[in-house]
Amino acid sequence: MTKQTILGRVTQLAKANINALLDQAEDPQKMLDQLIREYTANISEAEQAVATTIGNLRLMEQDHQEDVGAAKEWGGKALAASRKADELRAAGSAAEADKFDNLAKVALGRQLRSEKEARAAEPTIASQTEVVDRLKSGLDQMKTKLSELKAKRDELVARAKSAEAQNRMMDSVKSIDVLDPTSELSRFEDKVRREEAKALGKQELAASSLDAQFEQLDSLGDSAEVEARLAALKAA
Repeated sequence: MTKQTILGRVTQLAKANINALLDQAEDPQKMLDQLIREYTANISEAEQAVATTIGNLRLMEQDHQEDVGAAKEWGGKALAASRKADELRAAGSAAEADKFDNLAKVALGRQLRSEKEARAAEPTIASQTEVVDRLKSGLDQMKTKLSELKAKRDELVARAKSAEAQNRMMDSVKSIDVLDPTSELSRFEDKVRREEAKALGKQELAASSLDAQFEQLDSLGDSAEVEARLAALKAA
């Protein structure tokens, strides 16, 4: 996998809109589980690739530091050889002085080459540093997105369980609907009402019988009064 491909994949996953994906899914929970598996796998793959990229960058930085150090070292050697040549020339040893001047030139040539190599590596190092920073940022975003996915999955599972419990409760309530004439409760209510009506009938019947007895008693009373008045008339 190239660095560009890694960076593109990380950016794409980090910018994914979870809510939009859920709206398009037939089974959101299964889709979230699949996304979590994919994110976990991609994060693992990206981490390995980023680690390799960082390792290569550190090697380039080490080579650059070695070139910078070599340039400084060769510069010091050139200066020492030049000073030695000046001392020998002042002492009248021209041939020996030329020898050290030639050594100084060789050292300066190597210093120049090391400086060029260091300068040539700097743009690549800067570019790779930027890529690594973007990859690290993308990985952090992916890990944040993975946490969001897991939280969304947990929320969805909890909501599904709650909805299932509510549906079971509503089914139970519907099974004892008091408005349903076929329900057990309705049949029991009808039985109670019939018993109540029967009791009312008995009360009404008892009341009618009692009224008849009182009417008969009143009739007997009238007959006795008539007989008493008749006896009084005869006695007069």
